[in-house]
Amino acid sequence: MKTRIHWLENVTFVGESPSGHALVMDGAPEQGGRNLGPRPMEMLLLGLGGCTAFDVVQILQKARQPIMDCEVEISAERADEPPRVYTAIHVHFIVTGEGLSEKQVARAVALSADKYCSASIMLGKTARISHDFEIRGT
Repeated sequence: MKTRIHWLENVTFVGESPSGHALVMDGAPEQGGRNLGPRPMEMLLLGLGGCTAFDVVQILQKARQPIMDCEVEISAERADEPPRVYTAIHVHFIVTGEGLSEKQVARAVALSADKYCSASIMLGKTARISHDFEIRGT
């Protein structure tokens, strides 16, 4: 896999993914940015959220669960001093569907966290990651 990051100006960059997509990353104004896109460290959390949501939805669909929606809310803490790595991350799933099995949702979250989500497993090498979920009916 190969990606490319191109510097535009100040602390603004365009990232090009191997699948041909591009996105702008930028810093806060106090760091010389113009707030044109997410910060690179925010992208890590977005990647984690997308990765684990992908897993949970697929696992529930394969289990023939009546999933209608899946949201992931992530809160994180970072170290105070450089390198300002993530030290704690909490992943909260909101899974919606009429008649969803709590056991199946718990299984899907655990499988993603422990086996399938590469981003979660990688970030778990430096951060304490916790997970929980809630089920909402339609």
